[in-house]
Amino acid sequence: MVIGVISDTHGLLRNSALAYLAGVDLIIHAGDMGSESVLAQLREIAPVHAVLGNVDHGAWTRDYPADTLVQAGGKNIYVLHDRGELDLDPRAAGIDVVIFGHSHMVFQEVVDGVLYFNPGSAGPRRFQLPITAGKIILDGAGMEVEVRELEE
Repeated sequence: MVIGVISDTHGLLRNSALAYLAGVDLIIHAGDMGSESVLAQLREIAPVHAVLGNVDHGAWTRDYPADTLVQAGGKNIYVLHDRGELDLDPRAAGIDVVIFGHSHMVFQEVVDGVLYFNPGSAGPRRFQLPITAGKIILDGAGMEVEVRELEE
């Protein structure tokens, strides 16, 4: 199973992001979507799980939670926008992966057997950070993380 992971699109979904995510089984958007149209385009590729970020406001946001638990490929994946708002112990809760965004910086670390993953920002360039998205590849016993820099 391949899970596409994207965050901080801020209303901009690049063709390079769509091409990179083509063929994934599931997409997780870690907030700051910016508009419902971003999610509609992603749904044309695969089912989407999305959480709200600090720039997501308006009537269209009422159907999206601040955090969610996704079960995929035998893994429990907890998704929220800002890791600083994590208010549970993932390991104690049986969570295998914590996906988040907000900082626009790619981050990948395993702590106490839990993968913490931020795919960076796929939207408008902020600061001097690269424009990125990621994938989590699940195959039976293992998990592999990939990050790709996207073309502007």
